Amino acid sequence: MAVVMVAGLLGLAGCASERGAAGAEQTDVAAGTPTATSPSTPASPAPATPPSGSPRPSPVPVTGPDQLLVTMEVTGGFAGVQKEVALRGDGTVHTTDKGERAVRRTSEAQFTELRTLLGDPALGDVSDFTQNTQAADLFQYTLRFGGRTVRTDLSAEQPALDRLVHALSAWLPK
Repeated sequence: MAVVMVAGLLGLAGCASERGAAGAEQTDVAAGTPTATSPSTPASPAPATPPSGSPRPSPVPVTGPDQLLVTMEVTGGFAGVQKEVALRGDGTVHTTDKGERAVRRTSEAQFTELRTLLGDPALGDVSDFTQNTQAADLFQYTLRFGGRTVRTDLSAEQPALDRLVHALSAWLPK
């Protein structure tokens, strides 16, 4: 009986965490070049609860609309992917895929969530370079934020970085 109750509670907790900011709306912004149609609102994972005693993440500050908060380039894989996403201080997300550029605007909630992921103190413990040399055709992620460049293939367990990559990847064209 207790096992059923725990499983039921875990199931309910999983449902609640999948909602995130999925209900927020985004709009296209003129980019000077043709933009791709906005896909459904990117879902991003709920920020993880920090271990007890750890500081809670707070959104990184924005100094102006032209501030480049983070860029992420995704390359590699079997198909030779090359995509890029950049978050700016005005809440716009700029993407590039196969020469196609798109600009979309985050909702206030999405912008705060992305900035909070960037403000996670656990990112300070992330290695600047992680790669599984035994695996072939993994995507390579190069992130630039806070004066750092981090390169990874997501083969190492780095939850704060994984959450950030997942949230930014949701904005990339499919």
